[in-house]
Amino acid sequence: MKKAFLCSATVMAGVLWAGAAVADAAQFTKGPLITQYGPVVSIPGAETLPADSKFMVAFDVVDKGEEGKVSRRLESAARFLNMHAAAGVDPKNIKLAVVIHGKAVFDVTNDAKYGGENANAGLIKVLMEHGVTFHVCGQSAAYQGITSEDLLPGVKMALSAMTAHAQLQQQGYTLNP
Repeated sequence: MKKAFLCSATVMAGVLWAGAAVADAAQFTKGPLITQYGPVVSIPGAETLPADSKFMVAFDVVDKGEEGKVSRRLESAARFLNMHAAAGVDPKNIKLAVVIHGKAVFDVTNDAKYGGENANAGLIKVLMEHGVTFHVCGQSAAYQGITSEDLLPGVKMALSAMTAHAQLQQQGYTLNP
């Protein structure tokens, strides 16, 4: 039994290492829509998306990004836009919303509340220029001592993350956790 477990663990480690090597070799690039953020890679053999595909997706962000760095969770919206634009989907057919709660609420605050320069401010501005909306959980914000005045320009304060998700779902958005 012990030998079988060790053998399985060794095989799994090899598979994971090989997968990492393939991912490292892939050519991730930013763009074509957002050239500053959201690196993606072309996937040969992936299903072709019809050019008239429509996406309405809400991203749920609860984990605060690493201090002084762009939040990978927030950058997922840029990756989604770039990936689908590169696949031939008309950007006008992509509507994204980001619902932020928990400690992630600090990622969408002004520099004063953030405690220094907020590395996410540029990303959020660019995403908003591409129609992405940002909704902060008012309950999480209140718990963290954040008010509407502390938020970056254009970021909306919702009653709660649950409320924001419910309203977005009623509008046809699907959830991308």
